Amino acid sequence: MNELSTAFTGVFTALVTPFDENGIDYPAYDRLVELQIAAGIKGLVPVGTTGEAATLSPDEAAALIARTVKLAQGKAFVLAGAGSNNTSHAVEAARACEAAGADGCLVVTPYYNRPSQAGLERHYDAIADATGLPIMLYSVPGRCGVEIAPETAATLAQRHSNIFGIKEAGGRAERISELRAACGPDFILHSGDDTLALPFMSVGALGVTSVVSNYAPEEMVALVSAWHRGDHATALALHDRIFAISKALFIEGNPVPVKEALALRQQMSGSVRAPLAPLAPSSRTTLVAALDRFAGAKK
Repeated sequence: MNELSTAFTGVFTALVTPFDENGIDYPAYDRLVELQIAAGIKGLVPVGTTGEAATLSPDEAAALIARTVKLAQGKAFVLAGAGSNNTSHAVEAARACEAAGADGCLVVTPYYNRPSQAGLERHYDAIADATGLPIMLYSVPGRCGVEIAPETAATLAQRHSNIFGIKEAGGRAERISELRAACGPDFILHSGDDTLALPFMSVGALGVTSVVSNYAPEEMVALVSAWHRGDHATALALHDRIFAISKALFIEGNPVPVKEALALRQQMSGSVRAPLAPLAPSSRTTLVAALDRFAGAKK
C-alpha cells in the first residue's frame, strides 16, 4: 500500500464552516477541527460543498485552508476544496490550496455548464498542470448534472501523475467496480455518501468523505476501522446505527441539517449563507427525533 492509500484508508470529514454575525466563526471552527483530530479522523476537507464553498470569498477560503493546515499539524491529511465551474477559477483555487499548505485538492466537476467528457478532460488537465498537489476527482451528478465516466477518470490518471483517486457520490455501488475495472486497483476510491460507506468499502473503496462525521466522528471512525480489521459484524451494526442519522442529516440540502445538529449540541450557530435557508420547523422536528434516538442507542 502506497503513502496516499494509507492516508485515505479511513474517514475524511467534509467540514462545515461556522458563521456568526461577523463572518466566519473561527473559534467554533477550531473546536470542530480539534474534535475531529481527537476522534481519529484521517483527513480534513475544508472549503468543500459542506463548507459552503460557493459563498466563501477567495480570501475566506484561503484563510480556512491555512488555518486547517495549522490545526492539523500533520496529524490529518488536509484535502482542500478547489472546485469551480470556471476552469480558470479552479486553477487559481488549486494554486491557492498549494500556497496555503494543503496536502491535496478535491476538485468537483463543473456544475451548471454540464460539460461533455472531453470538456471534463480539458478542465482537469488545466488544473493538474497548474499544481503539484495530489488531486482527487469528485463526481456528484446530483449536484452538478454531469458524471465522470470511468474511462475519463482512467485517462486523467494515466495522463497526470498527481490525479490519484475519486470521491464517488453518484449513489450506485456498481460505480466502484466500474472505476476499479477502468482505473486499476491502485486508483483510490472514497465514498461520497455516508449511507454507502460500508457497501462501497465491500467492493474496494478505502473509506468515506463524510458529512455525518462532523456530528459523530467517533462512530464513523469505528465503522471504517471495524471493516478494515475484518470485524464485519461490528461494521454492520455501526452502519445500522449511523444509517438513520445519516438520512436525517440530509432531510434538506447539505449542510443545513448538520449545522442545525451541531447548533443543538451548542458547538456553533446553525447559520447558513444565502441562498441556503434555516432548517424548516417540520424538518427540525424530524432531525431532533433522529438525534435523540441516536443518543439513546449510544447509552
